[in-house]
Amino acid sequence: MLTRSSFPIWLLACLGTLVLPWNMQQDGVRLAGLIALGQPDPEASSAFWQALAHGRFWFWPVVAALFLALPGALKAGSRARQAGFLVWGGGLGLAAIVLQGLAIGIQGWSWGWMNALFGELPDRQFGMGLGGSLAALGFLLLLTDGLALRGWFKGDRFVAGAVGVLAGSILVFTAWPVGTVLSQILTPREDLGILAATGARLLDSKIWGLSCVSAPVGCGVFWNTLMLAFSTATLTTLLGLCFALIVTRSGFRAKRALRLLTVLPIITPPFVIGLGLILIFGRSGVINQMFDAVFGIELGRWIYGYGGVLLAQVFSFTPIAFLVLIGVVEGISPAMEEASQTLRASRMRTFTAVTLPLMLPGLANAWLVSFVESLADFGNPIVLGGSFGVLSTEIFFAVVGAQQDFGRAAALAAIMLAVALLAFTLQRVAVGSRSYVSMTGKGDSGLPTPLPRLVRNLAYAVALPWAVLTIVVYAMALAGGFVRVWGRDWTPTLSHFTRAFALERGPEGDLIFSGGAWHSLFTTIELAAIAAPITAGLGLLAAWVLSRQRFRGRTALEFALMLTFAVPGTVIGVAYILTFNLPPLEITGTAIILVACFVFRNLPVGVRSGIAAMSQLDKSLDEAAITLRASTFRALRTVVLPLLKPAIVTALVYSFVRAMTTVSAVIFLVSAEYEMATVFIINRVINGDYGLAIAYCAALIVLMMAAIGLINLLVGRRRLGRRSAALAAAPAAPATTPAGGRA
Repeated sequence: MLTRSSFPIWLLACLGTLVLPWNMQQDGVRLAGLIALGQPDPEASSAFWQALAHGRFWFWPVVAALFLALPGALKAGSRARQAGFLVWGGGLGLAAIVLQGLAIGIQGWSWGWMNALFGELPDRQFGMGLGGSLAALGFLLLLTDGLALRGWFKGDRFVAGAVGVLAGSILVFTAWPVGTVLSQILTPREDLGILAATGARLLDSKIWGLSCVSAPVGCGVFWNTLMLAFSTATLTTLLGLCFALIVTRSGFRAKRALRLLTVLPIITPPFVIGLGLILIFGRSGVINQMFDAVFGIELGRWIYGYGGVLLAQVFSFTPIAFLVLIGVVEGISPAMEEASQTLRASRMRTFTAVTLPLMLPGLANAWLVSFVESLADFGNPIVLGGSFGVLSTEIFFAVVGAQQDFGRAAALAAIMLAVALLAFTLQRVAVGSRSYVSMTGKGDSGLPTPLPRLVRNLAYAVALPWAVLTIVVYAMALAGGFVRVWGRDWTPTLSHFTRAFALERGPEGDLIFSGGAWHSLFTTIELAAIAAPITAGLGLLAAWVLSRQRFRGRTALEFALMLTFAVPGTVIGVAYILTFNLPPLEITGTAIILVACFVFRNLPVGVRSGIAAMSQLDKSLDEAAITLRASTFRALRTVVLPLLKPAIVTALVYSFVRAMTTVSAVIFLVSAEYEMATVFIINRVINGDYGLAIAYCAALIVLMMAAIGLINLLVGRRRLGRRSAALAAAPAAPATTPAGGRA
């Protein structure tokens, strides 16, 4: 790795600094505008031309850093000298870009004290564009190359570059926005100073109150959130495990249908699950009416509160636990289970002593993801919460309510992050430092051990009724798209679909998409298709780095990857608006901010799924490839990635469908040009047009089912070189040893 030149990377930084337009172009970068030398408009010029021809002196340090790194890129001098040129050139270039971007904005100096120190600035600048972004990436990679030459990351340039790109992207699109919104906690109130206001926000009795212990009143939102998140994570992990065991270790005939039904809630647009639960368990729901008619019992409004939110969250997040766990269950080596039975262990003993412990990383990661998802969930509590308040809804009301108290929202978000950090720490303690490797480079021809009868029956008893309830919920909810007015006029109709997705022929015979939903649908598909591979690629790269590499700051990077996952979508939306509405990154109202929000909001699921799958792969697999002179990147591409296909599918499916169905994070970020499907649906719901909203949801569900099938087809299945057998035909009698004794 280290014998390769850094000159191509230097050319990338050179292209961004000397040739391409530095600032973002209002109408986008066109082919004629790529050469930014000689441009009369400074905003359409490169950094070098702005400094040379337009007097923008603050770009000279960037140009100087570029040429400082050149000797290192050309491999001039000793290895130590090359490293010095690359580190100093890359580091100074990055520092110069950051400082000039933050210090100078659309009104000159960004801070008043700089006016007093340097005087009024006669010029200004807008946000960075293509040139600035490529230059920053080039300087970052030059810096990581120099660090690798100095022996960091075991001298591996690919690992150094991967860590640098991950750290840089997390810093820009996660830590910076979250830090911006959390800084609001230090704002004073009209009657209190900074310290007093901060203390009042953090110690508010509405957050920590325990009156519910001694009186029939609600607890503080912290305790509500903690109880809900713990219950949801535990139930979803158990349900996900039951579904994964049935699909992979049983002779259940409808496995494909069960797998599809299991992931159905994750591809559901907002409010569908809540609406279905209300139609079944609400005050006028089917169950309540049946109990009233048959038994004379009124069940009341129990669905609006803790029970209803818990039920909706278990529906919503069980697919995530299932997607994380199914790859882990499939990856367990049958040889280990056969060895256990050869040593006279029963199937139950084998399951509890061998199989379950090997699933521990997957169980812990599934629990953590579900816990953090519950913490950050906004849609289910806002629909079904009633008087049961949680942190996410309190943050929403603090931001958009009449009070508009960003300081209170920041305090609540800080508490939520602290809870997420605690859950992250507990997960690491639970997994520990033990080995869970079950896939090595040796042949593995064993057959998966059938489930013990008790475990199989328990999995059926838990999963199959839940599957039936899922069908009923969706049938009740989606039926509203096929009747004129739900609850009043039950006449069957397709008029809602016609209004949403009408097609007409133009005067010249061309096809016109005249339905009101087409624009938002095309925009959503395009942005989700862009975001999904980026999310999966970054997530799995992060999982590989965190699982296979040891370096300072690894734990901090792992937690940073969970930041946007732990913060409610409404807070992320507000954070992105506050951060990216002004230079140096002025991307509000563009497709870039939506894609960035999708990528870094959904990144943690790919990371946790990849880590769970990676923990089963013996390090000797990629180490053997490197020993045979394969580069680290080639070993990752040809050895590790083919064994991570379940994790790849999980990351792609989750990132695509969440980009298609998310609402809370993007409701502040959409614009007239980039309207998302979920925002279109929510606006129809607000206007009372439930028929069109449900029709749109039904169309999205069918579309995402097709997308999931396409993703599975393109990625393919992981081949582990194991024998296959019909588990249903497996003998029910206890296994015997070669000598004839019973195991």
